[in-house]
Amino acid sequence: MPQVELSSGTIAYEDTGGDGPVLVFLHGVLMDHTVWRKVVPDLRGTHRCVLPTLPLGSHRTPMRPDADLSLRGQALLVGEFLDRLDLREVTLVLNDWGGAQLLLAEGRTARIARLALVACEAFDNYPPGRPGRSLVRAASIPGGLALLMRLLRLRPVRRAPNGWGAMTEHPIPDEITDAWFRPARTDPGVRRDLAKYLTSTPPRRQLLQWSEQMRAFEGPVLVAWATRDRLMPREHGPRLAELFPRGRLAEIEGSRTLVPEDRPDELVRLLQDFLHTTRTTGTHDSAVASGHEKTPGHGE
Repeated sequence: MPQVELSSGTIAYEDTGGDGPVLVFLHGVLMDHTVWRKVVPDLRGTHRCVLPTLPLGSHRTPMRPDADLSLRGQALLVGEFLDRLDLREVTLVLNDWGGAQLLLAEGRTARIARLALVACEAFDNYPPGRPGRSLVRAASIPGGLALLMRLLRLRPVRRAPNGWGAMTEHPIPDEITDAWFRPARTDPGVRRDLAKYLTSTPPRRQLLQWSEQMRAFEGPVLVAWATRDRLMPREHGPRLAELFPRGRLAEIEGSRTLVPEDRPDELVRLLQDFLHTTRTTGTHDSAVASGHEKTPGHGE
């Protein structure tokens, strides 16, 4: 994998290359770019897909000891990544982890043309649900993360309904989760980075203030929300779509949080439609769909 040196350390990334519009795909905590492995193949022919592995616990190279890996720090790291690769007119695609939304609150949007929020953290839902709170508790206890990562070698633990089992309708293949969990299990530096992030969640008041500041973003925003999600409240979907002047909402049936795992076909369709309509018309529409997004002009 190619790598880029940023102020906080080395970031590895995948890049399909090409001259098409740029999509930057971001992943969640204790995951890497492979969460998008079912989505990218259908887009790479017409789009340049860039997939960084952020320092959220599945990265292979620890960050510098003094790196700011807080929620805001991670968001700014995404912005720095876009700058270093000189990526322009980017469509930023988020799933599970929602921290990169803070770039909008910071006004760091010169390189961001569109945003796709796919069943991700929003408003004050940091960290999300019982799995998120369990990670924070583990990170707050000396040796807690090391113990948790050892336990995650066991299939019943990783598929527990109050953990990763809550994130998909069907189990994620063991070879994928093995690769996700291995860095934090084997490298103390990676665990240190993960703990820095997990124990730095700002107070609710700050999170909500940042959310309000995001209203200033005037680009098109697709909010793709999973109807069976156990971590991201269903009401956050419409609320996010209404937050943005050019927001549109699509609800996806048959999926939990990791839509790229459960419904990659529907997600690809929604992304392609979103990219096509915003590129050719640039019009504002807000639609609610149940598995199929309504097109502009077809009513409520």
